[in-house]
Amino acid sequence: MLRATPMLLVLTAGSVAAMADVDVRDFGAVGDGTADDTAAIQRALDAASTQGVVCFAPAGRYRVDGALTVPPGVTFRGASGGVPHSEQPIGTVLLAYGGKGNEDGAPLVTLKPNAVIREMIIHYPEQTLPDVIPYPWSIRVEGQLCQITDMTLTNPYKALDLGTNWNELHTVRNVFACPLRVGVYIDQCTDIGRIENVHFNPNFWTRMSLEPRFPGGDIKAYQERNLVGFMIGKTDWEFISNCFVIFPRIGFHFDDFGHGPGNAVITQSGSDICPVAVRVDQTQGHAGAQFVNGQFMATVEIGERNQGPVKLTNCGFWGVPETRVQIDKQGPSTLMLTSCHFTGWAAAQEGEPCIRASGGRLLVNGCEFMDQGKRAVSLEPGLVSAVLMGNLFRAADAVVDTSGAPVQMGLNSGG
Repeated sequence: MLRATPMLLVLTAGSVAAMADVDVRDFGAVGDGTADDTAAIQRALDAASTQGVVCFAPAGRYRVDGALTVPPGVTFRGASGGVPHSEQPIGTVLLAYGGKGNEDGAPLVTLKPNAVIREMIIHYPEQTLPDVIPYPWSIRVEGQLCQITDMTLTNPYKALDLGTNWNELHTVRNVFACPLRVGVYIDQCTDIGRIENVHFNPNFWTRMSLEPRFPGGDIKAYQERNLVGFMIGKTDWEFISNCFVIFPRIGFHFDDFGHGPGNAVITQSGSDICPVAVRVDQTQGHAGAQFVNGQFMATVEIGERNQGPVKLTNCGFWGVPETRVQIDKQGPSTLMLTSCHFTGWAAAQEGEPCIRASGGRLLVNGCEFMDQGKRAVSLEPGLVSAVLMGNLFRAADAVVDTSGAPVQMGLNSGG
């Protein structure tokens, strides 16, 4: 029996046609959390490519023992109507069982070109802690204009894969998760991708009401040893805004992951309570990485291989008990810090500077170093040149220069 489902009006020359959403229940999906619904959902997804454009999974808990592919142009939609929260999982939930123990297996969901997944929860019922089980990627994209919106992923091993396949113009918006190894991987993107309002926090697993409940254990300690929030490889202008990760090993990691380095503009984003907030190993030489209005409760590292400029404007830095240097600048690239403020470095009072520069070029302008009596900047051998202008310090010997490089300083206030 066919159920009444929302209708989509398709306008054609001189006529109006009506297309109903394809309902997964009409293809045998049960949604009781016990029966394997993989094949039924895939039949519905395939049918939507010719019969309805939208494949609709009503409220329920759909066990997936295999993998799903969303065909080109098809939208796979849940019943939430917005971002579902794992504390109130009353909408559509995919229970992921497939690929257990094999992180290189087929992703739970693969989006073909211009495919969409939205408004549902993905949960791994058999995941444990601290003996975390590897799983394949939760969602992988392929081709142009794939979209992932209004989703919650409670405990993915690796959440969003925007890099294994060539892709362009991806959109990820309103995604909340507790990833265990990787949050987002971006690579092989040859036209601007957009990542907006993505939030990684253990609460989406620890506070969920799905059964079995959070197994207990020190999720913070595990993530600080293993999690990379945002892996950014080859991408030509990635726009990232309003994104956040807490307790990662590395918050934002730029490198060549096999397809060349990339560049990104990151605004209103942060990495909180972690060893390394940003690690820049490689970026494109003409563009690099730009952070505006960011907050970092950890260290920024610019490595020896990076060629591209790194710019941080109007950003705030705080320390955790393990924080020593807040900016470690190595390699040949240029680092520009403008209108930033710093506090909480050398938390153990061991005398480290806030900024250590031992390579390339450094420009620090209009920044405030708020800790009383602590060294702010150490310019060391290997530095090519530096300019420090109009900064506020709170130590008499705030800047120590042993670099031997040409250094210009002026209009700084210390003490």
